[in-house]
Amino acid sequence: MTDMTVDIDQPEERTLRPALFKGWRRKCPNCGNGPLLKGYLKVRENCSVCREDFTPQRADDGPAYLTILIVGHLMAPLLHIVFVTWRPEPLIMFTIFAVGCVALSLYLLPRLKGVVVAFQWARRMHGFDRKAP
Repeated sequence: MTDMTVDIDQPEERTLRPALFKGWRRKCPNCGNGPLLKGYLKVRENCSVCREDFTPQRADDGPAYLTILIVGHLMAPLLHIVFVTWRPEPLIMFTIFAVGCVALSLYLLPRLKGVVVAFQWARRMHGFDRKAP
C-alpha cells in the first residue's frame, strides 16, 4: 500500500520561466496583469489586480550590474567590428556608440529590474514566502 497523505504545509509551486517573462514585461509575477513598477524604476508596494505584496523585494544594484554586463558584452565587440571594418572618425564613432549605449541601458534597466523581482518572487526569497514568519 502506498501512503497518499498530502502535506498541507507544502507551498504551491511557482514556476520560474513564466514569472521571468512577466517580470520582463514589467508585470506582476503572480497574475501577469497588474503593473510591477510605478514610474521608471520604483517597485509598487502591491499588485493592483491580485494584491500580491512586493515590499519584500530587494533588487538593489542587481539590475544595474546586469545592464552594464549585457550592454558591455554587446557593444564592445560591435565597436571593434565597426572600427576595423570602416575606420570612422573618432568623434563620429564615439557619438554613435555613446547614444547606443545610453539607449540600450535605458531600455534594459526597468526590464531587468522586473526580472530580478520576479526571480525573487518565484524562488520565495526575502520574505516572498507567505507562510514564513
